[in-house]
Amino acid sequence: MIRFFLIEDDAVVRRMLERIINESGLGEIVGQASDGISVSIDQLFGVDVILIDLLMPGMDGIQTIKKLKGEGFGGRFIMVSQVENKEMIGEAYSQGIDTFIQKPINRLEVLSVLKRVADHLSLEASLQSIRKSLQILDVKVMDQASHGFAKTPTYGIGAYEQTNLEQKARQLMLQLGIAGEAGAPDLLLLVQWLTQEERSELLRDLQLKEVYAQILHKLHGGLDVQAAGKEVRAMEQRIRRMVLQAFNHLSSLGLTDYANPTFEHFAPRLFDFQEVRQRMQELEAGEKTTKCRISVRKFLSVFLLEVKA
Repeated sequence: MIRFFLIEDDAVVRRMLERIINESGLGEIVGQASDGISVSIDQLFGVDVILIDLLMPGMDGIQTIKKLKGEGFGGRFIMVSQVENKEMIGEAYSQGIDTFIQKPINRLEVLSVLKRVADHLSLEASLQSIRKSLQILDVKVMDQASHGFAKTPTYGIGAYEQTNLEQKARQLMLQLGIAGEAGAPDLLLLVQWLTQEERSELLRDLQLKEVYAQILHKLHGGLDVQAAGKEVRAMEQRIRRMVLQAFNHLSSLGLTDYANPTFEHFAPRLFDFQEVRQRMQELEAGEKTTKCRISVRKFLSVFLLEVKA
């Protein structure tokens, strides 16, 4: 069960969020505060997620996030705000928030965000388990080599290198505006798995469903055929939605500033630039959906190359 902490100056909003969270069964509220000044790391032991208002007297949400991270809080942040200023939202994402809940509070939106966060935490727990297993394998291989049982490692890459790749992947996801997407843990898992034994060519040789199936088999070896198929479809949908979000994010950046370095570098590499141009025109016209075509395979292949560069 997820442990939440609320930092919100509006008591009515706090009560609404508390009621929604309690009724959802996804977690529990373990603490509340009306401002960021009065909150310290000592109050956040065991907290998984902080729901925090952007605009508060004394210390705003961004300043509070910086303070709590500086004190060592390693959980997630969900921003609650009615602000639509792109610069402020961009600054919030750069400080590491996962996603926004828009005010006025909408029950369905809150539940959707909480469910996505719950899925994130579950997948990250699985990632941690796999990462520990891979590190154990690394140690065993190096131990065998040092005792003459193996001249060179036959599989895996060093734990330090793997951690560096993951850090680069997370930074890249922040640049692309997808760090808070439900497919982000899937993408980290994909990067980690493909860099083991240099499996990068599988993105070229296999259908993506087959790649996802192999990853999930590694993660959940005991799944039956029906359950495995369901997990593959769910992973496929999460990753596709995440790629679409990256596509929209880059198109939005280009619409705002055509010379934006993130847009200039990534838009033509991760996607067909003609499709990006078309999406920019759609956004300018106020269209929320798109008729553009995106290649998930191309996105994943280039993302992996960028991480390994």
